[in-house]
Amino acid sequence: MSSTEKEIVRKVTLRIVPLLFLLWLVNFLDRVNISFAALQMNEELHFTPAVFGFGAGIFFLGYILFEIPSNLMLYKFGARRWLTRIIVSWGLVSMAQAWIVGEHSLYALRFLLGVAEAGYLPGMLYYLTLWVPSEHRAKVIAQIMSANTVAVIIGAPLSGLILQMDSALGVSGWQWVFIIEGGIAVLLGIFTFFYLTDKPGQASWLSLQERTWLTNKLANDKVAAGHAGISDVRAAFRAPIVWMLGVLYFFVGLGFFGLTIWLPQIVKQISGYSILTVSMISAVPFIVGALSMILNGKHSDRSGERRWHLTFALLIGALGLLVSAMATSPLIAFIAVCFSMAGISGALGVFWSVPSAFLTGQAAAGGLALINTISGLSGFLGPYVIGFIRGLSPDFSYSLYGMAASLLVATLLAATLPFNARR
Repeated sequence: MSSTEKEIVRKVTLRIVPLLFLLWLVNFLDRVNISFAALQMNEELHFTPAVFGFGAGIFFLGYILFEIPSNLMLYKFGARRWLTRIIVSWGLVSMAQAWIVGEHSLYALRFLLGVAEAGYLPGMLYYLTLWVPSEHRAKVIAQIMSANTVAVIIGAPLSGLILQMDSALGVSGWQWVFIIEGGIAVLLGIFTFFYLTDKPGQASWLSLQERTWLTNKLANDKVAAGHAGISDVRAAFRAPIVWMLGVLYFFVGLGFFGLTIWLPQIVKQISGYSILTVSMISAVPFIVGALSMILNGKHSDRSGERRWHLTFALLIGALGLLVSAMATSPLIAFIAVCFSMAGISGALGVFWSVPSAFLTGQAAAGGLALINTISGLSGFLGPYVIGFIRGLSPDFSYSLYGMAASLLVATLLAATLPFNARR
């Protein structure tokens, strides 16, 4: 890598990655903070495991229905404007969850939250294709998406502390969780509109020479992707590999979303600790996951290899869940969950670098959205199925077996993906 390329990539990374990381952190926190709110909300509103699981998962039905239209609108109106719309609207709906009064309002507001957030992840990934050269994307995507795990690392104790505000101003602690964390998203959305730049050619924070180099480099990447892959959105919707990637991520999501939504309640059942202590302990697997995501993405970029970095990470995730389900010791079960989260998280950054290598232009906007739409079904089914099984079983062992099986299917799909394993 030349000194010019190194300096430009450094500037771009410092400019956009911290904000996108923070936005993804808040996005994921607003999506999963219901798992911490549930420690009080379920008892106060008398929600059964099945009701809570369905309410947590119905978010993804709204997300799925509006995912592709939202990302095509982003392509039309520009990433900065449309991402701002998404962020502000999800923040407002997240705050409105403080006024859940029963199962019907739970279902309605979670569905609307999915509608508001639809298109954010593929929109963010599409935005990165406008700024980051292809050979640097796995590392950058991993850096940003490590916010998944950091959201829980920060959000777990934060939500635990906010829950201690129970009855402040006559408002329950779980309601404060939604009000405070949703309000942060609204403020960040407004900041995003004024901070992000649509295209490298408009970046006043780069010199003319740097803007020219980056524009030409990204244009060359686009041509290369077009020759090697897909640039037409209709072709992207028909491509078997796009559907296969969607199905692969669906099975990853069954494990990831199921574990994320239910982890605080799993830890509480294992330990019997207080809500605040459970919140702190629940952050540990996600610390391990954040480190794994960054290290695996960085090594994948350095080696130029994608397939086995994805496959072996998923295999570790599956084995971790199997060991946790079979363990009789709470400590061993928890350590196994940490290994599982390391594997699942380590796969995420590498996964999204695969479709961005052969999808370009409108095909990137539509194809990434299609993959995320297919996988979004896992976000609905994962929490709901686990809630249903949990209602039939005295512990979470059978649920963990189910999540492990889904990750084993994802592992097989990753090992047989029909693409060039090297960049």
